[in-house]
Amino acid sequence: MDDTVKALNDSPTLWALIAGRAAASPLAPVLLDTDDRRMTFGELARRAERVAAGLYGLGARPGTRFAWQLPTRIESVVLSAALARLGAVQTPVIPIYRDREVAHIIRRTRAEFFVVPGEWRGFDYTAMARRVSRDLPEPPLLLTAYDRLPEGDPAHLPEPPTDGTDVRWIYWTSGTTSEPKGVLHTDRSLIAGGSCLAHALEMRPDDVGSIAFPYAHIGGPDYLVMLLLYGFPALLLEKFALPDCLDAYRRHGVTMAGGSTAFYSLFLAEQRRLPPGEKLIPTLRLLSGGGAPKPPELYHEVARELGCRLTHGYGMTEAPMITMGSPRDPEERLAATEGRPPASMAIRIVDGEVRLRGEAVCQGYTDPLLTAEAFDADGWFRTGDLGRLTEDGYLVLTGRLKDIIIRKGENISAKEIEELLYAHPGIADAAVIGLPDPERGERVCAVIEQPADAKPVGLADITAYLREAGLAPQKLPEQLEVVDALPRNETLRKVLKYQLRERFAKR
Repeated sequence: MDDTVKALNDSPTLWALIAGRAAASPLAPVLLDTDDRRMTFGELARRAERVAAGLYGLGARPGTRFAWQLPTRIESVVLSAALARLGAVQTPVIPIYRDREVAHIIRRTRAEFFVVPGEWRGFDYTAMARRVSRDLPEPPLLLTAYDRLPEGDPAHLPEPPTDGTDVRWIYWTSGTTSEPKGVLHTDRSLIAGGSCLAHALEMRPDDVGSIAFPYAHIGGPDYLVMLLLYGFPALLLEKFALPDCLDAYRRHGVTMAGGSTAFYSLFLAEQRRLPPGEKLIPTLRLLSGGGAPKPPELYHEVARELGCRLTHGYGMTEAPMITMGSPRDPEERLAATEGRPPASMAIRIVDGEVRLRGEAVCQGYTDPLLTAEAFDADGWFRTGDLGRLTEDGYLVLTGRLKDIIIRKGENISAKEIEELLYAHPGIADAAVIGLPDPERGERVCAVIEQPADAKPVGLADITAYLREAGLAPQKLPEQLEVVDALPRNETLRKVLKYQLRERFAKR
């Protein structure tokens, strides 16, 4: 870590970090897009100040509550930076949310401003914003912004915020359960997350990253912090779709791509369509991400076929950076673990559950009752994930507290079965769930996707395969469902198991 990075890492606020990088590398690019637009670090700071002044002219002040629901594009980053300069409290809302979720968020945060893209990808966000606001006693001021943002004279702005420990961010869990929760973050908790990510991945100024997930996700500011600390740019994609995006990845020379497990699989599928010896993205040195379990076999497939390292990590909205793999890690650790925690994150295992302390951990939730439940008596955050630490400090996740199937009093890990199923040549992806059963309490149900050209498989095929792989008889699936596609959220493509339980419980 050079002296510039060390100094920037100590920035008290996100705005101080933006201003510090703009002073250090004013002409270096930070934001690229598929239309070949580019913005430098210096331009980001100047434009953000002008937008902050424009919002100030509309009545926004330090502490004003903003909600914004915008796609992943340069203007979205500029708006978020402007709100950081102003010292506002911002609530990013992922674009897939609709009336029910958005109404809940606007009411819960008591947003004073709501920024939307107008009509985008066939949906009228302005009309939705009006619908969810019309019955509120104090509806937010609605701003429609896609490629235009209000601007003004920065000379009229108050001094930028200096305390990075104030809650200035409210993020919403991305929906693997039915009800989103508001998560409270500070500038410093987001800086801590991005700093740990960049350090683990050994990023360099000559790298080119990519943000293919919604910038309104907690990974958005994490990634921005990484760009600011290490001085390299990222390609922004409003919609991740292969092979459509490949030209932009190649044209901009992307060296790091990813997002989550599903992204790795999609890149692999495209690589397999190419002639032998042709590389999908010639400049790619690293696939990286988190947010969902990674089967060990997937690491070896990426290394063998894409010809790059795969460094997977573990994070959540409540703590965006918990552990991360490093390109220097041994292959067996990259394949079978989630990496190691940074020095600023402490992990302990209590009755199998992973619990956390550290600067990147959130301050709690908008609901005080949820906050009280989330932390134990010693102040450790309860993740709800099950895992263990290896002797050399790597974290191995073994499942979720809520993803343990209890069959005849025996605890069965869905993750263990899923990893075995993933290696089956006739299975593209799998989700294992517990379903209510009058005799067993719960029965094991495997829900699978098959490759397009695969021979159909039945329950007997699956159980025989798992027996041969050494799975204990009591863990074998008793129900098999084959689907065209597993239901996933639109952020990190996590499988929505609650939807599968609802769909198949009565069969």
